[in-house]
Amino acid sequence: MINAQDIKIGTCIRMDGKLYFCIDFLHVKPGKGNTFMRTKLKDVVNGYVLERRFNIGEKLEDVRVERRPYQYLYQEGEDYIFMNQETFEQIPISHDLINGVDFLLEGQVVDVVSDASTETVLYADMPIKVQQKITYTEPGLKGDTATNTLKPATVESGATVRVPLFINEGETIEIDTRDGSYVSRVKA
Repeated sequence: MINAQDIKIGTCIRMDGKLYFCIDFLHVKPGKGNTFMRTKLKDVVNGYVLERRFNIGEKLEDVRVERRPYQYLYQEGEDYIFMNQETFEQIPISHDLINGVDFLLEGQVVDVVSDASTETVLYADMPIKVQQKITYTEPGLKGDTATNTLKPATVESGATVRVPLFINEGETIEIDTRDGSYVSRVKA
């Protein structure tokens, strides 16, 4: 159990039978009345964000979470099989528990966050930015870069990313896995 004033960004708590990560907090001391904590909590399972107020001194059930590197091996139905980098144990992780799953390639290492007490996988986090080669895109016209027009391009993982017109097939680009957006071209 932790006190409400001990909540920080990244703290995981169990509330109403669900797990939440604190993504933002504010210690509020009004002129009149008691001090309280205003927090933004993200539901681990479905990603919903809710705002919640806690009085100072209120007891909350904290959950100890562990982040470990796991390597992606292969897909089996809806599950993705990952291997622990330390123990070489293999575990299946469901498609909907992996953030940025569209950009996952074989052999890639992701951070798997699990509840330390029950060893339950909460979610898997891809790196925020990944580099992938473009396997198919329509050729761009030379000099056609004056506008911010985007065209679809397919990358090695099979996902489609909107890229500027000057990007060609075979080039490597950097992608933000949180929203699937083009970041930049990678110089060889």
